[in-house]
Amino acid sequence: MNESLSQIDSLFTFARKVVITAHAHPDGDALGSCAAMRSYLKDVRRVDATIILPDSAGTSLDFIFSDDDKATTVYASRNREKAIQLIEEADTLIMLDGNGFYRAEGIGEELDASTATKVLIDHHLGPMSELFDIVFSYPEMSSTAEVLFGVLMAMPDIRGNAHKLPLHCAEAMMTGLTTDTNNFTNSTTPATLRMASDLLEAGVDRDAILSKLYERGREARVRLMGYLESANMVITPEGMSYIILTKKMQDKFGMEEGDTEGLVNIPLSIDRVRMSIFLKEEHDYFRVSIRSKKGVSAQECAARYFDGGGHENAAGGKMHFPDGRPSEKAAKELLERISKEFFA
Repeated sequence: MNESLSQIDSLFTFARKVVITAHAHPDGDALGSCAAMRSYLKDVRRVDATIILPDSAGTSLDFIFSDDDKATTVYASRNREKAIQLIEEADTLIMLDGNGFYRAEGIGEELDASTATKVLIDHHLGPMSELFDIVFSYPEMSSTAEVLFGVLMAMPDIRGNAHKLPLHCAEAMMTGLTTDTNNFTNSTTPATLRMASDLLEAGVDRDAILSKLYERGREARVRLMGYLESANMVITPEGMSYIILTKKMQDKFGMEEGDTEGLVNIPLSIDRVRMSIFLKEEHDYFRVSIRSKKGVSAQECAARYFDGGGHENAAGGKMHFPDGRPSEKAAKELLERISKEFFA
């Protein structure tokens, strides 16, 4: 740890063009960590840093980025040529909230091929450490925001004093921490709460963050949630719930990227539900989100059936079909089989 801290401090001293990236379909932890990293580099170290993401998270989380972040962030799904150009010009690449560049779908190969110094800051299982020059990987931590907080607090210009962090940096990390712990209901340790306390003392307005996260949603999102939970949620005899959101339903309710964030957690409030699976139809597959209660491994389920991974109680993957055409009927049949097999 101390050697890696010394290495990254030296790297920040000499870096000139930094690219910050995260996984596709970025969530609050990915966006918060990216915004915090850029804020620290730009405002404290005076380093030119650009955020490049595979795609957008939608409007529900866009408050995490400052106006300057928004003006300079490049989304590869919209401007692939610009994204690749910036990757090729960079002398430093920082991967946040993903155990390898492959998680940055669409630009992963270009990131891997770069000769720039590569840094991994993450909390997922199975870090691809051999592909990076400097690694901070702590799967036991609640979020990448918490890992990043530890790194930044150890920097010579911060020296454990959160008041020295730029306010935007601190707010972004608090947002990442809040979303990845589901507002401190998951993966929360004494260190997690100490981080939150330090950020509050440094001036972060958590009430404002909570308001933006949970009180400014779109009406269509709430109506969709009610519809899915009443008409589409299935609970198997083994205690697995599943919801399938097709493209047809997304179009009917006018869904935007980010509108389904957190939906997979809701069935876990039911006593007999041990694991919750949420399927969202994409172009030619279902994106799979899995959450589970203590004693049931979402990570094992994701790895075994969906070519995915994650954490013990929060994981994800993809459900593909031989003809590249997602089928709701086939998905239901597979989920029913999984429930019987997995809980046997």
